[in-house]
Amino acid sequence: MPDWHAHPDVWLLLGGLWVAYLLAVRRHVPASAAERDERRRRSTLFTIGMAVLWFASDYPMHDLAEGYLYSIHMVQHMLFTLVAVPLLITGIPAWMWRVVLSPRPVFIAFRFLTRPVVALIVFNAMLMFTHWPAVAEASVGSELTHFTLHVLFVGSAFVMWWPVLSPLVELPTLSPPGQMLYLFFLSIAPTIPASFLTFGHTLLYPVYGTFPRIWGVSALTDQLIAGLIMKIVGGLILWGLIAAIFFRWHAREERDGWDALALRPVERELRKKATR
Repeated sequence: MPDWHAHPDVWLLLGGLWVAYLLAVRRHVPASAAERDERRRRSTLFTIGMAVLWFASDYPMHDLAEGYLYSIHMVQHMLFTLVAVPLLITGIPAWMWRVVLSPRPVFIAFRFLTRPVVALIVFNAMLMFTHWPAVAEASVGSELTHFTLHVLFVGSAFVMWWPVLSPLVELPTLSPPGQMLYLFFLSIAPTIPASFLTFGHTLLYPVYGTFPRIWGVSALTDQLIAGLIMKIVGGLILWGLIAAIFFRWHAREERDGWDALALRPVERELRKKATR
């Protein structure tokens, strides 16, 4: 294990965001009893999401990922994108999202970036970029580069998850079939870098071959484990969500006796009115 050393920048950034969120929630007056009832649940989800971000960004995860094992680097990225960000999106209430997106240019840019096709392109482009060997090696040699890439990666994950988890009627989610198709396409792109990692016979990231070996894991074995984590664990999370969306959609139709797709024109009309 690496020697412990503090990361005060992580504590200050994440701690400051968490405190700002709690203060904003405390000062906000709920508009309805339902909003008041869900405030605790959302605050809990946001806090768990921030805790996952902290765990993935601090000792020992950060130190292992940047100075020892690429497989831990992969776990770090999956915690960012597939665990922390969905928790944060669902933990932030709609009124807070509207405050964040209230500047018109910000809203227009975010609306464009969260269109399903654009969101897929943005996230997968960032995924490929951050796993490009030259970029990955540059990130372990510079704290500023490393931090910037993580910010961009987390930001792209917000864009990526929005068509599935959006809490705003003016920027709505896809229909359940659309969500399943979207997540299916999302699961395809990571198999490309995962295949190079899993079946490669040489190191894609030579810098990791120069790091001290721990736990008896060779550099090539470490690379193989990273590829398997990316392909299998990431796939299980996305396909598990696809299954959950399908069964929830089926249960709703069985219970209510109507097809959610029939309400899409109504939702579009509400969205138009909300954005005027």
